[in-house]
Amino acid sequence: MNFEPIAENIIKKTISAGATDCDVVLAEGSGKSISCRLQKIEDIEESNDKTLGIRALIGNQQAFVSSSDIEEEKLNESILKVVEMAKLAPKDDTACLGDKKFFENNFEDLNLHQEEETKTDLLIDAVKECEEIALSTKGISNSEGAAASYSTGEFFLATSNGFRGGYKSSTNSISCSVLAGEGLNMERDYDYDVSRHLNDLQKPSLIGKSAAEKAIQRLNPRKVKSCKTTVVFDKRISNDLLGYFASAISGPAIARETSFLKDSLHKKIFSKEISIVDNPKISKGLGSRPFDGEGIKTNEKELVSNGILNTWILNTSTAKKLNLKTTGHASRSVGSPPGVRTSNLYMANGISSYEDMINSIKSGFYATELIGMGVNLITGDYSMGASGLWIENGEIAYPVNEITIASNLKEMFLNLSAANDLEFKYRSNAPTLRVDAMTLAGK
Repeated sequence: MNFEPIAENIIKKTISAGATDCDVVLAEGSGKSISCRLQKIEDIEESNDKTLGIRALIGNQQAFVSSSDIEEEKLNESILKVVEMAKLAPKDDTACLGDKKFFENNFEDLNLHQEEETKTDLLIDAVKECEEIALSTKGISNSEGAAASYSTGEFFLATSNGFRGGYKSSTNSISCSVLAGEGLNMERDYDYDVSRHLNDLQKPSLIGKSAAEKAIQRLNPRKVKSCKTTVVFDKRISNDLLGYFASAISGPAIARETSFLKDSLHKKIFSKEISIVDNPKISKGLGSRPFDGEGIKTNEKELVSNGILNTWILNTSTAKKLNLKTTGHASRSVGSPPGVRTSNLYMANGISSYEDMINSIKSGFYATELIGMGVNLITGDYSMGASGLWIENGEIAYPVNEITIASNLKEMFLNLSAANDLEFKYRSNAPTLRVDAMTLAGK
């Protein structure tokens, strides 16, 4: 759909209705998903939707409306409604559009969109193959199912101070979850993959095999005694720590002083071997985008260099609150003000290999799954249920479960080291991570 004339019309009418500034978000998307269990297709779902969001500003008062109806009569109602709402909104000195001096004018093609639709037959074949390989693995006794999906969408942003831009994106995914063992001695695990283009997606057979191997590895878990020990975070979950870091340096948290890192700018928060990068310009990246949610230029930024925190992540509003400039990290949805988010966030490779990291641990816990929401981003306190594997004399010895690992994120960051096995598999990625001196609560 050609969104630009629709956006131009909305902006013109919103200003005529009394707004001093406004912006418009238009989005269109479609998708399909397939699931099967024990080789029988259980669900085939398809969806299509169009949405729009209008933000109207009257001075430093702002309001928002969203709708899935872009017919002229409904648009006119929405425009009048949002302007009237803005008149009644509380004053906010930081309510504003993005600064046009920082607008992106050169829209780089980041190869985010697969031109041809992924056919339903391919998704059906993929889920069946994925689960079949998993079920045929010795030791696997049952399946929770396999699923595959394809979606495509278009996003367009227009502002009354001159920005016009949009881009298309697509996503393909596959997953499988199976059970190993019998009776009371059963364990489950899973694996999945996601990519912009179908031909970059891992083969279904490999996902199924990996899910089966992970489930079998968890059989016959033992209990361990409470202790202070080294904890290794598997790559599948190590990006959780990156997520807590990103939340702690986001503009809203800093402006509200609700972050355990609020006094840490330009200070050492990791060991000198650690660097963390946010790069929105990675080709086919799951978090890539040619501009941010306010139309601002996006560039690769090293958030942490040699352990030193270099910057907050800011949109225009939070930057104003902190007397700083936006870092191009605005996010946007149709029915809310610009938020803040990273793009392709990753921790750079460390020095040690994965093998050397494991071999160097006399006794420790290798976490493969975390359970619960036990993180306080105001204080940094960290406490999570976990399961995984026990390391003994530099080798994986046996599975363990029903434990809790705890510390404080400030201490964890300072005591953290990274292996050199980084892979770009998710929107946020980290190598295998080692954190010394965590508290483990067991039997």
